[in-house]
Amino acid sequence: MSSPHHVLVIVGSLRKESFSLKIANALAKLAPPTLKLEVVTPHGISFFNQDLEANPPADWLAFREKIQKSDGVIFVTPEYNRAIPGVLKNAIDVASRPYGKSSFLGKPTGIVSNSPGPLGGVNAAKSLQNILPGISGTIMGQPETYLNAVGDAFDEKGNLTKESLQKVLQQYIDAFAAFVQKQSA
Repeated sequence: MSSPHHVLVIVGSLRKESFSLKIANALAKLAPPTLKLEVVTPHGISFFNQDLEANPPADWLAFREKIQKSDGVIFVTPEYNRAIPGVLKNAIDVASRPYGKSSFLGKPTGIVSNSPGPLGGVNAAKSLQNILPGISGTIMGQPETYLNAVGDAFDEKGNLTKESLQKVLQQYIDAFAAFVQKQSA
């Protein structure tokens, strides 16, 4: 077997106990042997400022390099005020610049949104679907994954305990593995 595809999972939350982080870690555990997932958060990425593009900060360069070295990207995000969190938008802005040299270009891309409420962060996912074309690779269209009622899906150690959610995440990561394989062929 060839080496697994390295996929960067970008979590859209800074909260230490965020559901998005728990979901990203669950995806990493469920990933088939053809994928190796690395979970990262936007913690420590300074604010995008176009004035700094000529001499970008080290944190921007490090984040861009992580993405460039990956074989694919999955965004796992909560929904804040019917959109993605500002820290995630900032990370996308940092990684997609300078103009025409987005670190996301050519990377198979996945989107998983979530909410403890009934709508599963669908507006956050749609927000990403509006932002990413033109700066990313091909976005996986199916299965669309909007995870609702995630508030009781994890135990006190952050382990996924909700069987119905585990089935959905398994279906998603298996589909993403096939998607990355097809995009890499």
